[in-house]
Amino acid sequence: MLPDLDHTPWPPEVAAHYRAAGYWRGQTFGSLLTALTAAHAGRTAVIGEEARWTFAELDDRAHRIAAGLVARGIRAGDRVVVQLPNVPEFLAVIFGLWRAGAWPVFALPAHRESELRHFAGQAEAAAIVTVGVHERHDHAATARAVADDVPSVEHVLVLDTPEWAELAGTAPRELPDPDPEGVAFLQLSGGSTGLPKLIPRTHDDYLYSVRESARICRLRPESVYLAALPVAHNYPLSSPGVLGALHAGAASVLSPRPDADTAFRLIEREHVTITGVVPPLAAAWVQAAARTTRDLSSLEVLLVGGAKCGRELAARIGPALGCTLQQVFGMAEGLVNYTRLDDPEELVLGTQGRPISLDDEIRVVDEQDRDVPPGETGALLTRGPYTIRGYYRAGAHNATAFTADGFYRTGDLVRRKPSGHIEVVGRAKEQINRGGEKVAAEEVEDHLMAHPGVLDAAVVAVADQYLGERTCAYVVAAEGAAPTAPELRKFVRQRGIAAFKVPDLVEIVPAFPVTGVGKTSKRELRAALSELAALAPDLKG
Repeated sequence: MLPDLDHTPWPPEVAAHYRAAGYWRGQTFGSLLTALTAAHAGRTAVIGEEARWTFAELDDRAHRIAAGLVARGIRAGDRVVVQLPNVPEFLAVIFGLWRAGAWPVFALPAHRESELRHFAGQAEAAAIVTVGVHERHDHAATARAVADDVPSVEHVLVLDTPEWAELAGTAPRELPDPDPEGVAFLQLSGGSTGLPKLIPRTHDDYLYSVRESARICRLRPESVYLAALPVAHNYPLSSPGVLGALHAGAASVLSPRPDADTAFRLIEREHVTITGVVPPLAAAWVQAAARTTRDLSSLEVLLVGGAKCGRELAARIGPALGCTLQQVFGMAEGLVNYTRLDDPEELVLGTQGRPISLDDEIRVVDEQDRDVPPGETGALLTRGPYTIRGYYRAGAHNATAFTADGFYRTGDLVRRKPSGHIEVVGRAKEQINRGGEKVAAEEVEDHLMAHPGVLDAAVVAVADQYLGERTCAYVVAAEGAAPTAPELRKFVRQRGIAAFKVPDLVEIVPAFPVTGVGKTSKRELRAALSELAALAPDLKG
């Protein structure tokens, strides 16, 4: 079994090559912001609904937050769960943590007590930074409940409180720069089995991805990036995201919601030039564009990623929104692929891009890890200058998630074009991709099994025209009165999980089909659900 390391390093000779090639430049996030402020002090860096800060103002806030955190006992290497919506303070907080040498652990606004408890416990977090009530949920109360259960959490810091105002008003002080090859933050995996794993990303490796993303997407100081999706997600954070925009000296607009009305208003108001969405949102924007009175003429590029964008939708995006489509396929573990802005239409519509680095190593293999012939479907393996070599403190899982020679098993099934572009075919992982949000079947099954009226549960995916996939829970009831579908959905929701994980459909069945060794046959369950969906596509349990 592999050891439970905070961070699995690249082999020394590989790391030396990445430094010599200029991929790793020995720069930290804190020193990056210092350099950007020197170059762009008076330019707008971030725009919220009620605030806009220059680079100098963002830098000052980050310095003060760093000093305030250190004054309260946060030390270099401490993990701090950050659960904030799309507000300018998000950037000030994470750069403040980086300046203090602490590691943000990125949680999404949709996460609830169950997930936060897992993240904080697994990371042995020292603090949680959050907001009060947002979108009708009391995040501060949730964070305090988690702190009561997780011994390591000593601080719950809530924006817009007197305590936070005092912390954020601390006089700046010089703090030592952390090791650029050391961990900068912990991102969340898609959670193919159970709750997500934590992904350790270093300053060096992540900043290389940010720089290349900004270059490939042709960001410039005059660009304006709209973060329509939750900014803590890897995609709007760095592909090219708010960090790519900052690197280019450009402004980022943080949208409080991703709907077309909100986004179109901000595109018009701030003259947004580039943004990124998931396919269901792209479809909604395409539909809304036909009736909007907003001026969207500033929009140059719409990135679509997070889930595969079908050819039919891809073909409608440019004509509807008057912009160029750029497909992106990446993962929080590392590898990022883009179609290029000068790619021929066939590649833009029919693939999910090619890797950003010449040193991104790609293998497409069969079930025995043998390379498949060019153009055939296989499992995607990868390693490179910004792809991790192991999850955080997960030695047993790393033994299967990575090959002996360091390739990451992405779980995606792909075909590779002669040009190097990748077409995503599906996934080998037991994971449901609901509109770009990853749902681990095992996690939802565990919540269902907690109901006294449930004997067994199996969660599977069904194709959906708008979400790509939606979830169906098959349930075998215990003896006695069987719970109803609404009761089970309510039960799962009340257990404190994100709304997108609550099953879309619930079917009560007498028994499950089984394999030859007695395991539940999810293949047969999916086939049965596909037949059900074909007969009643609008059914909602």
